Amino acid sequence: MGGIAGDATVIIGSPLDETVTERIIKPRLREGPYPADDVRVRLRGFVEPPGYTQCRKILDTHVLVLRAGTGTGGGTAGFALLAERYGTDGITGLDSPDDFSRWRPKEGRGYLLQGLSPAAAASLGEVALTALSTLLRQSHAHLVITVRGETTLPGSALPWQVVHRPPPPDAVAAKHLDAMIEAEELTPEQGAEALRHLASAEFADYLRARPLPLDGVEVAEGLQDLVVSGKSASAVLANLQTGFPEAAHKALSESRHHADSLSLMAAISLLPQQDRTVVAEFCATLRPLIDARVPKPAAPDTGTQSHRDVLGLAFEERLETVGARLLPRRTGAGQPYPVQEVVFSGRHRSDAVLRRLWLDYEDVAGLLWRALDIAPHHPGTELAAGQAIGKVLVNATGPNALRQLLPFATSERRWQRRLVAYALGEMAQHPALIGAVRDLLRQWSRAAGVPLRCTVAETCAGSYGLARPAVGLKLLDAVLDKPGQELDSRLRVAVSFALSTLLSEDANHTLVMSLLRKWQQADGDTQHHTLAVHAVESMSRATFPLPGAPGVRHIRLADLLAEHPAEAFSLVVTALNDPDTHTAAAKGLSLIESNPELRHRTAFPHLLAALTGTARSNRGVLRFVLHRHRARTDSPAEGFAS
Repeated sequence: MGGIAGDATVIIGSPLDETVTERIIKPRLREGPYPADDVRVRLRGFVEPPGYTQCRKILDTHVLVLRAGTGTGGGTAGFALLAERYGTDGITGLDSPDDFSRWRPKEGRGYLLQGLSPAAAASLGEVALTALSTLLRQSHAHLVITVRGETTLPGSALPWQVVHRPPPPDAVAAKHLDAMIEAEELTPEQGAEALRHLASAEFADYLRARPLPLDGVEVAEGLQDLVVSGKSASAVLANLQTGFPEAAHKALSESRHHADSLSLMAAISLLPQQDRTVVAEFCATLRPLIDARVPKPAAPDTGTQSHRDVLGLAFEERLETVGARLLPRRTGAGQPYPVQEVVFSGRHRSDAVLRRLWLDYEDVAGLLWRALDIAPHHPGTELAAGQAIGKVLVNATGPNALRQLLPFATSERRWQRRLVAYALGEMAQHPALIGAVRDLLRQWSRAAGVPLRCTVAETCAGSYGLARPAVGLKLLDAVLDKPGQELDSRLRVAVSFALSTLLSEDANHTLVMSLLRKWQQADGDTQHHTLAVHAVESMSRATFPLPGAPGVRHIRLADLLAEHPAEAFSLVVTALNDPDTHTAAAKGLSLIESNPELRHRTAFPHLLAALTGTARSNRGVLRFVLHRHRARTDSPAEGFAS
């Protein structure tokens, strides 16, 4: 296994109630370098907004503050401005510092900061911005800061500001259709037909009422569906409109007296794109909970036998009544059985319905949590529900917004902890919530209970860890900081999985190896040392994490020596000096030397010469070198792995 591009799914063998989908969601918002492919995807179909020329001019001072409303494309404009100067592989994301006077650009790149903390916004006056401009100029770097419209900045910051206005949505739609033709997702004839529909009065009226860039993107995708599948223009527009909040409110109002319809809508919105059996089963769990909200009156005694419908509507008929449908059956990779996903007919209908149910109606959120807890678990539901709940909680307010995650975060069942991890990963993609999620994870990482610390590690094993690798490693360091306690196997698996996730991106290898080396040098009775011993032994004898354990990338000692020779060499020296890992490290080196391919790939003769050069000052290395020499001199067949 190598580096991953996009999402990755791994199903591991474990007890039925612990089987989960190990899927890694790539982050949209990062603290650190953005992969070039991610930036290119963001800029696909980019249209220069009004004021873009002014943005370029102010960015010549090396700092631009772009004031943009939510959903207006301010972040995309920031990516485009920096990509013009540094290319798609030259952009680094920043987390909002509370004090800009302590921040320093590390290299000549484009830096993008999306969202300011209140403390940072208050400090960003003329003095701070002038100092930033000087530092960035000296480093040959540029910084774009996007701020929300309601953020208050000092008046002296005005010369660095531009008020962002979104580009016309019809221009965005046209640019995306052109990109589809270029990518051969549409033929030139289909593209021309889609553009003709875009210019029609009905689509023009729609975009006049929906003026954001995302609306243009969705119209382009709807028109693609129109010309490829033959849908009518009216059907495409209806599909777009059913995701509006008003449509969701109307649908819920019409179902308020029907527990069957209401529970089905809730199941589809909480478990989007799940198989029909999963949705039906969850609906059957939720329905009696909803029914119990209002006691049923006793039926009058008429003296005659009533004719009750004990069969009810068929599943597809029930779906039709709530505006949902079944997708065609399919069989996925590594999936032995066919699935048939259930979806609402309209775009964003799931998000809109769940948001209304969760936030606007008394105790419905509690019913959904209870149904999740008691319903049978199926692999994949933790991902679907976690992301759906995360999207809802982005819109929640008050101190209980994050607190409601605690029961599942402290659960003994791993799938429930994974659900919380997915929810937090989704919430951390929104600048306004990054601070709250970071503080919550920091608090949980110091908890006494193992399950809560496992949830922190599971959160680092996903988009949150990939977006903020340095922060993620600090959290992993904290969850193991429990002196006098043996390392719980659940925590070992969770931390190993998180490290594996970080190792899936080459940019994080040095950070991970430095942390492992630090843990290796800790006292022998600490959880840090125990985890490091496990990691070194695993990668020396087989892979880390071990084959069959959760892991995005299972890495060998030979991989690290070949890809990062300097850092891996330091790790090997530390491992040989530690009595707990000396034998495993020596065995790993023996396996490399005996394999011609690995010997060449790792430049083993140079590695051996370097180890020999450090032997006098490293007792464990000296032991290894001497034993190897004796083994080769006395009996080559004996090896040197002791």
